[in-house]
Amino acid sequence: MKIICVGRNYAEHAKELNNEVPENPVIFMKPESSLNKDNRPFFIPAFSDDIHYEVEVVVRIGKNGKHIAPQFAMDYIKDFGLGIDFTARDLQSQLKAKGLPWELAKGFDLSAVTGKFYPKEEIKNPANINFSLQKNGEVVQSGNTADMLFSFQDIISFVSKYFTLKIGDLIFTGTPKGVGRVTREDILIGYFEGEESFKIKVK
Repeated sequence: MKIICVGRNYAEHAKELNNEVPENPVIFMKPESSLNKDNRPFFIPAFSDDIHYEVEVVVRIGKNGKHIAPQFAMDYIKDFGLGIDFTARDLQSQLKAKGLPWELAKGFDLSAVTGKFYPKEEIKNPANINFSLQKNGEVVQSGNTADMLFSFQDIISFVSKYFTLKIGDLIFTGTPKGVGRVTREDILIGYFEGEESFKIKVK
């Protein structure tokens, strides 16, 4: 099972981190050991003093495919869900400054939160999914998939040129503006179309 992530897929988020808006999807990976499901706590790792939340719509792949044309891409999605791409922002900044890969800052244990998944057939319009994140009762991120720079079809078609997509693979499709730091005892609740998808405690 692969965890594929899309960076800078919302223009306002790219701007808030002083990144250029990309011409093609920015892709990175998280290992399977980063998966954090079933509302398990998230433990701040010892190597970072600046862990950020990034709430994202997640798609789960339902059949194998490679070189998928955009017009067929939605056929490969089984479920939609919500997740958090936890990021060691201090470590990421150091790595980026040296022109090095981000994996140490992105792929550490339990950094890929997933909540409840919803069958594709239950989603009336994937291009208009509302989602949000609350931290300690306050909404800190709010987004809609209509604002993605690259659609689900674009992402699946692009990724499948390089990696064979397999059943169960997860794709984190990018975060809207509003990312921020977490501290111990924070409670993070994700909402997918107004329904609670996950609730985790930071330790």
